[in-house]
Amino acid sequence: MPNQRTGPGGRSPDSRLASVLRASSELIAWIATPWALWSSSIPLAILSVVVLIGLPTVFTTPGDKAHGMIPVPGVVTIALVLMELAAAVISSWSAWYPGIAVVVSVLAVACVVAEIPRWRWLMTQR
Repeated sequence: MPNQRTGPGGRSPDSRLASVLRASSELIAWIATPWALWSSSIPLAILSVVVLIGLPTVFTTPGDKAHGMIPVPGVVTIALVLMELAAAVISSWSAWYPGIAVVVSVLAVACVVAEIPRWRWLMTQR
């Protein structure tokens, strides 16, 4: 596959499309989650951003990203992506108009589909 990237040492098969969809979903989660929480709890809104950005930055599967402080099995990385997608979808339905939330939901489904090859690889990483 021409847009498939597999580097030396068994790096993850992460396509550009999957990367773009994942990054877009993460950005939406980072915006929509504090937006949805702000009126209820400002500290919780701020904490949500720290968690959504911090956890995937600190915990990484070796071979999946170039940098990471604490190595974790691939299943943890998958769980972190699912957390970001859930935050994007749930928060968009809570904070924004339904039309926008539908678009975010479709984006999340497309992200999951595009992530399948990477997730298969991640499942083999212990």
